[in-house]
Amino acid sequence: MTVKAFRGELLSVAHDPASHPEAVSHQPDGLLVIEDGIIVARGPYAELAPRVPAVAVERLAGLIVPGFVDAHVHYPQTDRIASHGEQLLDWLERHIFPAEQAFADRAHADEVAAVFLDELLRNGTTSALVFPTVHPQSVDALFSAALERNLRIVSGKVLMDLGPEGLRDTPQSARADSEALIRAWQGRGRLGYAVTPRFALTSSDAQLQVAGDLLAAHPEVLMHTHLAENTREVAEVAARFPAAADYLDAYDRFGLVGARSVFAHGIHLPDRSCRRLHDSGAGIAVCPSSNFFLGSGCFDFAQAEAHGVRIGLGSDIGAGTTFSLLHTCGLAYQAGLAKGYRLDPFRALWLATAGSAALLHIADRVGALAIGQEADFVVLDQHATPLLARRTAHLEGAANDLAERLFALQVLGDDRAIARTYVMGHCAWDRDSNRFSPAGSLT
Repeated sequence: MTVKAFRGELLSVAHDPASHPEAVSHQPDGLLVIEDGIIVARGPYAELAPRVPAVAVERLAGLIVPGFVDAHVHYPQTDRIASHGEQLLDWLERHIFPAEQAFADRAHADEVAAVFLDELLRNGTTSALVFPTVHPQSVDALFSAALERNLRIVSGKVLMDLGPEGLRDTPQSARADSEALIRAWQGRGRLGYAVTPRFALTSSDAQLQVAGDLLAAHPEVLMHTHLAENTREVAEVAARFPAAADYLDAYDRFGLVGARSVFAHGIHLPDRSCRRLHDSGAGIAVCPSSNFFLGSGCFDFAQAEAHGVRIGLGSDIGAGTTFSLLHTCGLAYQAGLAKGYRLDPFRALWLATAGSAALLHIADRVGALAIGQEADFVVLDQHATPLLARRTAHLEGAANDLAERLFALQVLGDDRAIARTYVMGHCAWDRDSNRFSPAGSLT
């Protein structure tokens, strides 16, 4: 048995502050006690320390928050981040599909998966729902690298029998490959599987039905795809599925809309879709960085809140321009404000942690620094850059100190503000030493 204790300023938001006014848990001088990677105690240091007198306590300087949970990201697009000049559909054809063809090579997939996961750690992300490519070996590469780093990763082979040459499977191969991958990886270590049709336009009706059949046969897995990201995409889906009430209904007809369904974007949704999302328990991964970069639009937080739609936060690399979910919180604020919605910094933190964890059905394991959860957490440094230090200097001890500091970190912060990233109580990334230290796999 290994017991560790960390003293510092603790902050988590276990529930949506929009509906749970007491959701914010903050200990200015707190203690976090971890046994074999699991949080066994949390509270004010003065109250808790006498109960664990034999445990050596490490002091952490900074704001300690849960490890970030990225609800939508593409690891094969890592090397195509910041690719110029197109909106969604043309951007895919010009930049992304050619890059993804290289993942037929397992060695290439291994190399990119390692870079990708280390970049997550450097940005404080410890759990993620990840798109690979159509190639089964791209899934094997990602999951193998995640096991080595002990990360909580959910992924699954992309289904796209209407994709371009070199990225095209069949309904039959999609079923066989997915079944084999589920058997190999689902529930292994901290890994989970997601049935992953790319989006409605890249799968035939027969393949979309295969996806629905896989979900019905494996109720423990997620469904992960894209929805209503771009106006041209929405129009082409309407033309392809003329009998569907809307884009979401095109998926619904194949059994793809349920409580374990995660749809990326959802920025051009009619109210009918929002009602159906709420009724089904499905949710949206909000991706403001990507939406800004591709000129797709801004997510309507007020519409989602009015309909009770479950939401989380995604970086959506590589249309997204930052791996930092901390900075993505600030971009979400800007996207909300563009539609007249003022996103509270505590709600933004919830989106990037417990909100995304709930969307991925892992909120019992991560996202809130709660007793019984896995000890994934991040140490934020409000002095990480001269500008950030200057912005926060006068906030020390102010009445709105915490909210203002958190907001400044979200708007001005990025990977430089991540002093350390802990995975299961183990320091997996230390900025000051510029060192990764995998905790070892769980098999």
